[in-house]
Amino acid sequence: LSPAEVEALVRSLQRTELRDAGGQGWLQQHEYVEKLNMHAILSAYTGQEQLLIELLVAYAKIPILIGELISVEIWKHKIFPVLCRLNDVKPTSSIPIYLVLRREASIINLLETVFFHKETCESAECSILDLIDYCHRKLILLTARSANGQTVTPTLLVPPQDLEKLAETMEFEISLKALSVLRFITDQVESLPLSALTQMLNTHNLPCLLVELVEHCPWSCWEAGKLKKFENGSWHVVPPEDQVKMTKLDGQVWLALLNLLLSPECQRKYHFDGFNKSQLLKLRAFLTDILIDQLPNLVELQRFLSHLAVTEPAPPKKDLILEQVPVIWDYILKKNTGKWEAIAKHQLKHVFSPTEEELKPQIHRWAQIYVEDTLKVLAAKKPCCRVCGVEAPKRCSRCRNEWYCSR
Repeated sequence: LSPAEVEALVRSLQRTELRDAGGQGWLQQHEYVEKLNMHAILSAYTGQEQLLIELLVAYAKIPILIGELISVEIWKHKIFPVLCRLNDVKPTSSIPIYLVLRREASIINLLETVFFHKETCESAECSILDLIDYCHRKLILLTARSANGQTVTPTLLVPPQDLEKLAETMEFEISLKALSVLRFITDQVESLPLSALTQMLNTHNLPCLLVELVEHCPWSCWEAGKLKKFENGSWHVVPPEDQVKMTKLDGQVWLALLNLLLSPECQRKYHFDGFNKSQLLKLRAFLTDILIDQLPNLVELQRFLSHLAVTEPAPPKKDLILEQVPVIWDYILKKNTGKWEAIAKHQLKHVFSPTEEELKPQIHRWAQIYVEDTLKVLAAKKPCCRVCGVEAPKRCSRCRNEWYCSR
């Protein structure tokens, strides 16, 4: 996309109503999101995502994306189950419903790409509380999930009776994206509002929740005597020599713990009571020499835990302050409570049961968008090392522009 096209797409992003999910106006907004998502992936791949980030910040679109993310999450929990059990009208195609389900995945993927940058996190303003709330709900799902058995790869054409299974598969992948977004938020603990810190540390007790993820590791499982790990959208058998290798998801959890436990401001606000202390000390069993060799910063966490084991930290100072609270989830629920079945019946009749003539141009349009964007990503020039010129997998964490083939 040209800079002018990207700007036009960003400026066109608007809020939508839950009742309008799947309608023409909603589909137009979804097309904008999909194009920006694919452009963000392509730009990040080549290290040129700064323009998109500047536009999203300048036009204050991050709060809108967060609102749309939570709106489709509520649709999935309140409307989608009603659609699945209604028997009076059957959808003629799974594509319209699939597009609504995909909306959440597209937005969280876009946010994951752009939240690597500090200015994006700051531009979320008050809605950062709603995003933290959202990520917490997804981490709860991860900790409650058993990683036994493989998940299926989502496909565009799925029979209607398989949509529930598809939604479950997408939920797992979305939750993993939310973990990455949360880790990027914790990177900015020094610039987050106090309400956000209180929400992460005390309201949701994220440090203990992250300890559970370290313990149970839902993206890893044993099957028929073989270790499998979920990476890049599918389960893979891990060869014996790589079983102790840290995955990207493992790294996200450990980095989030480092950010939340070693920050002076977080240590001042977090309540290290008996339960929290006992949970955090479980991490010492996982901090092996092999793990620390892969992420040397964990030495600082190891020292902190050793000190915590023999001391009694002072309780947090109780300040009398007014704190902001997340509002988007409650606002949408309050606005639509008692209307879920009526909305589902309306959407099933007028949106999710198109005729063959109505469906053909829609299929052609979305196939064109996905194929073109996929080809652009595949054809993207891979970043090269600024020293030797070979393909470079590592990106400078300071300037975020230069790439290297090794440390």
